Amino acid sequence: MVEPPGALITDEACMREALRLAAMAADLGEVPVGAVVALDGTIVGRGYNRPISGVDPTAHAEIVAVRQAAAYLGNYRLTGAHLYVTVEPCTMCAGALVHARIARLVFGTREPRAGAVVSTAQVLASPQFNHRVDVVEGMLAGEAQRLMQDFFRERRAPTPNAER
Repeated sequence: MVEPPGALITDEACMREALRLAAMAADLGEVPVGAVVALDGTIVGRGYNRPISGVDPTAHAEIVAVRQAAAYLGNYRLTGAHLYVTVEPCTMCAGALVHARIARLVFGTREPRAGAVVSTAQVLASPQFNHRVDVVEGMLAGEAQRLMQDFFRERRAPTPNAER
């Protein structure tokens, strides 16, 4: 789960790991979203979407990664941690970032329907919250977007020998 001590990791390496996790979700028939939590240059949490396989509507990649990081660190506050996720977080996940005190969010591609950071609700910009999350968007966006498009294209493709 955690990188070896001293194995400092770059933003790009964290996003590549999130993309690897997203591909794992797709292999399970889940929407391909992957997430990594890093603190002081070390990965402390990983997650990929699994609400279907986990029979858990809250098992989004971000939530799974944040839970794993909190358990590893022994603290529900992840002060100073960075979250890397392939797709813009939804409202639930954006709220969790505030509650966990994530310092920085780096995401790949926007989610025009349910993205709640820049696309729709802009949850992290809400003045009511007492915590601010720095946001960086577009890290390996093309790869993240391609994963999503390929996944949904495949799901929508007609099956061979299907009755008409």
